[in-house]
This record gives sequence, structure tokens and C-alpha cells, in this order.
Amino acid sequence: MPYNEALAEKVRRALAGTEGLTEKKMFGGVAFLVDGAMCVGVDKDDLIVRCAKEETDALLAQEGVREFDLYGGRPMKGWLLLGPEATGTAAGFTAWIDFARGQALRPQKSAGRRPKTP
Repeated sequence: MPYNEALAEKVRRALAGTEGLTEKKMFGGVAFLVDGAMCVGVDKDDLIVRCAKEETDALLAQEGVREFDLYGGRPMKGWLLLGPEATGTAAGFTAWIDFARGQALRPQKSAGRRPKTP
């Protein structure tokens, strides 16, 4: 199923005027990046947002929030899918967009590269 274009348009309107905003097709959906960091994505009828790995379990307790499991069987810690139950109200949608914007602007820890072994 392709991504929900009406939901993507709602995200576009919510993020309008955000400095450094770009849009990119990803994961069969669309992602909105702020200064190159993913802020929020739209996958089917869900939003994709990033969170601190240590916040994942607490956020998963909220209605409509589930693990982002792109390929099945390997959920990605630090990424969440938000269903319509989480974003269906104006207040819920706005709160999650604000959360996503804050996550995108937060400095990311670099995993760095390990030296190659011969």
C-alpha cells in the first residue's frame, strides 16, 4: 500500500516554514528532514518518528505507538510508528509533530567507524 498522501500533506502544512526542511522518498513512503536529519516520515497511514533509545519503552506504552519494524522481525530501537490512534486528533497530531521536530534538532551521537581489521 502506498503512503497516505493526505497524511503527508498534513505533515507538510505542519512543518511549513521550518528552516532547513527537505522532503525525500524513503522506505516506500516520504520522509521530512530538517538540516539532513529525519524529522518525521509517512508510511502507509502511519507516521515514523525518531526517539532516544532509552525513551522507546515508555513511548511504546502510549496508545497507537508501536515499534518501527521495517523488514519484519528486527524492530529498530529509537524509531517508532504512530498509528491513527496516536495522531488522529488535532492535539495528538500536533504533539507528535512537535516531538519529532525536537528529535530532529537534537544532536545525534555518532557511532563512529571501527578500524578495519586486516
